[in-house]
Amino acid sequence: MNMNSTRFGFSLFFFIIISESMFLGMAQNTTVPVDVGVVLDMGTWNAKMGWSCINMALSHFYASHTYYKTRLRLNIRDSKRDVVGAAAAALYLIKNGKAQAIIGPQNSMQAKFVIDLGKKAQVPIISFSATSPSITSLRSQYFFQISQNDSPQVKAISAIIQAFGWREVVPIYIDNTYGKGIIPYLIDALQEIDARVPYQSFIPPSATDDQLGQELYKLMTMQTRVFIVHMSRNLSFRLFIKAKEIGMMRKGYVWIITNGISNSFSSIDASIIDSMQGVLGIKTYVPKTRELENFTIQWKRKFQHDNPNITNAKLSVVGLWAYDAAFALARAVEEVGFTNIGFKKTNASSNLTELETIRVSQNGPKLREALLGVRFTGLAGDFSLVNGQLRSSTFEIINVNGNGERKIAFWTPENGLVRKLNLANTSTYSTSKNNLGPIIWPGDSSSVPKGWEIPTNGKKLRIGVPNHGFREFVKVTPDPNTNTTKVTGYCIDVFNAVMETLPYTVSYEFIPFAKPDGGSAGSYNDLVYQVFLGNFDAVVGDTTIIANRSNFVDFTLPYTESGVSMVVPIKDSRPKNPWVFLKPLSWDLWMTSGFFFVFIGFVLWVLEHRINDDFRGPPSHQFGTSLWYSFSTMVFAHL
Repeated sequence: MNMNSTRFGFSLFFFIIISESMFLGMAQNTTVPVDVGVVLDMGTWNAKMGWSCINMALSHFYASHTYYKTRLRLNIRDSKRDVVGAAAAALYLIKNGKAQAIIGPQNSMQAKFVIDLGKKAQVPIISFSATSPSITSLRSQYFFQISQNDSPQVKAISAIIQAFGWREVVPIYIDNTYGKGIIPYLIDALQEIDARVPYQSFIPPSATDDQLGQELYKLMTMQTRVFIVHMSRNLSFRLFIKAKEIGMMRKGYVWIITNGISNSFSSIDASIIDSMQGVLGIKTYVPKTRELENFTIQWKRKFQHDNPNITNAKLSVVGLWAYDAAFALARAVEEVGFTNIGFKKTNASSNLTELETIRVSQNGPKLREALLGVRFTGLAGDFSLVNGQLRSSTFEIINVNGNGERKIAFWTPENGLVRKLNLANTSTYSTSKNNLGPIIWPGDSSSVPKGWEIPTNGKKLRIGVPNHGFREFVKVTPDPNTNTTKVTGYCIDVFNAVMETLPYTVSYEFIPFAKPDGGSAGSYNDLVYQVFLGNFDAVVGDTTIIANRSNFVDFTLPYTESGVSMVVPIKDSRPKNPWVFLKPLSWDLWMTSGFFFVFIGFVLWVLEHRINDDFRGPPSHQFGTSLWYSFSTMVFAHL
């Protein structure tokens, strides 16, 4: 009986194991592959990083959801950095690859064409790196922008402009869909804070170094010194290298880069960082989490294994968007189920033969609705789509300094500029520069640039100063070692103080009105006349305002009295003695006053000594009392 029971139990256990294995094998064989196209520029860094993150996202997703019945099957096509190539790749994947969705294309120029294809075939187009607001305006229900749109950052830029009080800004942008898409939003944001855009500098995508230099030289001849750079990563690096070469990264200049450049700053070479010292940047904020740290380590290990020729690879937010996009698509596909995968013919006609044969995805509308409903916490933050766009509006303000970037503040739509990110938002919107950390400006300067500078041609104002006269007002000291002159004095200090209070920067130099041998070149009339001749732009010194000089120049309001006054210490040589208090009165007056003191005292004694005990006694007492009473009448009144 026991033996039979044991055999029965062992048979039952073996049957369960076999059945479970067969069930798992059938479950694995019943997974439905869903074709998904990927269109990337595989020769670029963002494409390599994005492709690796997409694969890791699917690997992690299905490892944690082994019971899911669908599996994304990726089919990648290289667009080779060409707009037509991206459209052709998308068309091939929809027609021949039967792609139920397309991840890509990589940039905003390619997206405009691919979006129309997705709309016609009702295939969701999911881009994790196209950020231009212009592609959003196409309003296709089948386009999903799993990246941060460029338009929200213009508010952060305008907050910085307003914090420092700059009134003129020149945008420098690439002349394509990506560059021009942000400009209307930027101009509107600047107009709200009364900042003017006197000039727009657009750079061709294929601009040479000579063309970059020519445009930068043109900007140097203008008054504005605040520039906003919005262009592709590689073109912006070449721009800053050229700007440093021609002297536009010195003190007085302000450079602000958009998040398209700042987001990839971690992978910039040291030589490029050196040419961008002092630049401010707007960067997409990514919450620091343990999951992100672990993924970064895994990604770096896997990426370097797959790409041994690429060293020092660093993950950026673009890779995180690619990861979250693939994760969201896998979840939406599982929700739809795809039990009936296929395309149906359309009756629409077109003059383009290739487009006439495009069929419509039967599951496209369901997949679109499923994507709009996906919610989860991704590597780049909370994943939530509103009208097909990723919700993310917090930015970091960074300052390029030393060997990398340094965070100086945050910007949020509710609070504006804040030093620390507070999740409990308040109703106060701040644009105060006190909420910014210390900034090192171009030229290794800690003083805030004024943003406006004259003269426009780069020349300095020639300020003439007299080489003779009172040195307390103007003093010219030659330095034979450096062959220069140092100009100091009261008038010079007043002039420098006035120039510092101007809302813009004026470059100037002091030129002594002297002969080559160091002697004076003429009188004050001759010095003033040099302004009329154009040899000097102005004159600073102790120049008296008189009628004949006013015929040639305009004078400022006088800041000293007419004439010359000097305050000098004197030495009192008069003798000092204790009887100096006798000086105010003459001897006759002193003798007369003394006589009357005695006379009044005598009169008082005659009247009082018979009836007043105070005036009696020894003669010396009576004499002293009489004089004291007479003298006291000068000090107080007797009652």
